[in-house]
Amino acid sequence: MLIVNPSSGSGRGRELLPEVERQMRARRLDFGTVVTRSLEHGIAEALAAVERGEVPAVIGGDGLIGQIGGALAGRGATIGIVPGGRGNDLARVLGIPTAPAEAVALLAQGSTRRIDVGEVNGRRFLGIASIGFESIANRIANETKLLRGELVYLYAGLRVLASWKPASFSVELDDGRTISYPGYSVQVANSRALGGGFFIAPNAELDDGLFDVVTVGHASKLRFLGGLPKARKGTLLGQEQVQVHRAAGVEVSADRDFAVYADGEHLADLPARLRVLPGALTVIAPQGELVGPGA
Repeated sequence: MLIVNPSSGSGRGRELLPEVERQMRARRLDFGTVVTRSLEHGIAEALAAVERGEVPAVIGGDGLIGQIGGALAGRGATIGIVPGGRGNDLARVLGIPTAPAEAVALLAQGSTRRIDVGEVNGRRFLGIASIGFESIANRIANETKLLRGELVYLYAGLRVLASWKPASFSVELDDGRTISYPGYSVQVANSRALGGGFFIAPNAELDDGLFDVVTVGHASKLRFLGGLPKARKGTLLGQEQVQVHRAAGVEVSADRDFAVYADGEHLADLPARLRVLPGALTVIAPQGELVGPGA
């Protein structure tokens, strides 16, 4: 079952659909197609497909993929992915091709891997939960309609930076440690990348039962801006103000009412409690190592 978000990637999902369907027919794959009216509609169609014994294959971005994947977690279901969004960060890390012919070939080949699923205040996600600077930038990116692709995330980040004032964060890890600091953000990472290829957690694994918790402390705006190319290259962790911790459970609070964004969607608000659901979802994806920066 193909499930397509027609508005993902400023319409890229709809643009890809005819070629994806052509490739599916060329490989003599049995399939139907559903064009979603909303996230809720997409989730309902995916659940119905699983009940019929079908594999839902999502043509869309991280938002639809994350919400459908979260809904299917723990049900013994398998999900396929055809990247069709602006960021495509989960597909990037899993090594799923962006070209329709190659993505459909992977669906036909059918190799799978189990991945962890994150949960924040009862809402599930597959990628990285962002709190602080990046969550504001994510909101702006979602509201921006004229820019396409990765450029929208750079634009959103620069807009936030222009008026940013440091916040105070408190991060409680499940081993009893509490990290309190002034700064920019905390990223609770199930996967490695966000924002269209910024590898904020380049060492995160999708199947280890742990989050990489990345804290970004105070630095001048100029220094923070200089760190953006390092995030693209996956070398941000070498910066003094950036620390990483590992935990299966995290609680986050701050002195400001930040939203929690994950997979491009507003999932929760602070205070936030996050946990890992180990190996809760099966994804059609290449075997082997996850993709890192520069690949």
